[in-house]
Amino acid sequence: MRRVSAKFVPRLLTLEQKETRVSMSAELFDRCVTDATFLPSIVTGDESWVYGYDPETKTQSSQWKTVSSPRPKKARQSRSLVKVMLLAFFDIEGMVHIEFLPRGTTVNAVFYVEVLKRLREAVRRKRPEKWRNGWLLHHDNAPSHTSLLVQQFMAGKNLAAVPHPPYSPDLAPCDFWLFPKLKMTLKGKRFETNEDIKSNTMDRLKLLKKEDFQTCFRQWQERWNKCVCAEGEYFEGD
Repeated sequence: MRRVSAKFVPRLLTLEQKETRVSMSAELFDRCVTDATFLPSIVTGDESWVYGYDPETKTQSSQWKTVSSPRPKKARQSRSLVKVMLLAFFDIEGMVHIEFLPRGTTVNAVFYVEVLKRLREAVRRKRPEKWRNGWLLHHDNAPSHTSLLVQQFMAGKNLAAVPHPPYSPDLAPCDFWLFPKLKMTLKGKRFETNEDIKSNTMDRLKLLKKEDFQTCFRQWQERWNKCVCAEGEYFEGD
């Protein structure tokens, strides 16, 4: 016997939720294998808060010390109240559309439809081949994303959605790659104003290369397979 700590997961999944994760992941993985144009046709996106100050991780704040040196100490810190919500969409080639939530606004169905209008225009300008051949939208199951108003807008524009299983941030590229990668570079840095947050966020996103996005999409495909092999359980940290 040995004492072990619990593994923290986004949610304790029911059997039905695990089966949904498996069936959707299997379908998407198989489609990748049989259709080489599937992944390149997807634009994925989500929204997340970016903070004026987000404390460093324990690893980031570690220091090199000699064996005889005392262990460094650091006061516990919390995130700042200054924050900006980032809405980001990207494909296998790079960022497609970026915007920030205006102050006093919430991401509801009406606002999200306007975001999708701006996203479509960005695809038309930046990805003309994708615009001509048709493209797919991937987002999670947040109420603003799955509302009737949004579904009607997408149907009217012949914009199909890539299915996403509920409670599955481990299968969403923004959640398992883009946002963590972005926020890790901002941790420990202080930004006094919303404009400072926005400009530094944009600067970090501009540093991402095409190869980074291609790697992300390969990992996405691999994660679908891992989800099937794990029988729908969360597989990270095992």
